[in-house]
Amino acid sequence: MQRRMRRMATFFSAVAAALLLSLSLSAAPAQAATHNPVVFVHGLSSSSSSWDDWIADFEADGYSSSELFAWSYDWSQSNVTTAQQLATEVKSVLAQTGASKVDLVVHSMGALSARYYLKNLGGTSYVDDFVSSAGVNHGTTVASWCKWLYTSCAEMYTGSSFLTSLNSGDETPGSVSYASYWSNCDDALTPDTTAILSGATNVEVGCISHTDMNNDYGVYGQVRDFIA
Repeated sequence: MQRRMRRMATFFSAVAAALLLSLSLSAAPAQAATHNPVVFVHGLSSSSSSWDDWIADFEADGYSSSELFAWSYDWSQSNVTTAQQLATEVKSVLAQTGASKVDLVVHSMGALSARYYLKNLGGTSYVDDFVSSAGVNHGTTVASWCKWLYTSCAEMYTGSSFLTSLNSGDETPGSVSYASYWSNCDDALTPDTTAILSGATNVEVGCISHTDMNNDYGVYGQVRDFIA
């Protein structure tokens, strides 16, 4: 009888321990990402697939696919609208990963919506590093071909009211670390130096085409090291 009671006591102790372990695991918060999640923002007439090469490079260097977020948006709409959608995307990424901040890596016109988000929508609280690759930060006259067709393109044209407002005051607000990588033979940016941001780490990468700036491996390496 005593042996049977001891067995029953052992059994119930094991059950209780298992229940306590289950409750402990279910109450545990989501594990934070190993790296800051990276959110990629494409430019005009592009999509999330433009980041495929760099995403593969990041994964080869130890990032998991769950830390890399390239998203597509309607590039013809106002950069203000895109910035609002980016704010939603960033909050979604933080909720999914358990991270406290993201890194933003942008190309071409993607710099405008991302910078609007940082300056006007509270993005500096959620972003650690900002990287602009061939960013149209101060506009380009090349946008004359499409400024009559798309709101976003009109905002990208040199001297637009959107750019005047965006670049007034501090071009690199908050405690975010900013970098801008630009080419000295970028036919889409006139002048090439339009990509330079006051207060940022500005790096001339040599002669690389506009469309190659966000899949060039040499530029990738510098971007990776900056946000590491």
